Amino acid sequence: MKCPFCANAENKVIDSRLSKDGDAIRRRRECVSCGKRFTTYEVVEEVLPTVVKKDGRREPFDRTKIRSGIKKACEKRPISTDVIENIVDRIERRCQEYPDKEIPASVVGEQVMKELQNLDGVAYVRFASVYREFRDVGDFMDELKAFLGVKKDDGK
Repeated sequence: MKCPFCANAENKVIDSRLSKDGDAIRRRRECVSCGKRFTTYEVVEEVLPTVVKKDGRREPFDRTKIRSGIKKACEKRPISTDVIENIVDRIERRCQEYPDKEIPASVVGEQVMKELQNLDGVAYVRFASVYREFRDVGDFMDELKAFLGVKKDDGK
């Protein structure tokens, strides 16, 4: 770790402790050369798969895209930001656990669909209409019938 004051690589750790949220280790360091102190944080590097789009393009996994799609589907619905964040966390965790280095966008989209289906019917249908690219009212009705059939089977 280079000193931010003199760029010397030699320093010593004076103190280590967990950060407030417990997700990082906070280290106080002292430069051996100039004697100034500075703080560093050590965090676990999360390895997420690359998302492969329908057209073959590859993009890094981006949780903000998932969050914005869910927020748009949940607009004007009684769903808190915390609930949305929990959904995004669960989807991100599942993507981290995906066995390959690349994940099809369809897998991510289906996970969002499943979460919204369990959360709110209106949000689910809104997301499905964009995700499944409904061409007409018939496509919309087919999705709605499938959704209602699932809800009936679940006893809801």
